[in-house]
Amino acid sequence: LIAPISAFAAPTPQEDAAIEHLIVAVKSSNMEFVRNGSTYDAADAARHIAMKYAYAKDRLSTADQFIDHVASTSSFTGRPYMIRHPDGTETPVSGWLHEELNKYRQSQKT
Repeated sequence: LIAPISAFAAPTPQEDAAIEHLIVAVKSSNMEFVRNGSTYDAADAARHIAMKYAYAKDRLSTADQFIDHVASTSSFTGRPYMIRHPDGTETPVSGWLHEELNKYRQSQKT
């Protein structure tokens, strides 16, 4: 199950590439991810959001929707996914993903 999404069209090739970039960025991040109170390494987190993307792809139009409705929140509990920093603090993964998406989009303009 995923959160309701207002647009029901598959992403354009450009948006699909942006989403795939985000999944690769998670996998190569070397960070710890917290989902529903359990900690996962970057590879497990990337596999999880890739699986969710495969399930939801036809109901997404943009990478922003992917972040907001698929990659940042548990479909089962509604709890946000978090990043655990080396000092033990946790921040929502959505902010990091949006920053990564902005960097990616800027790199595509040049």
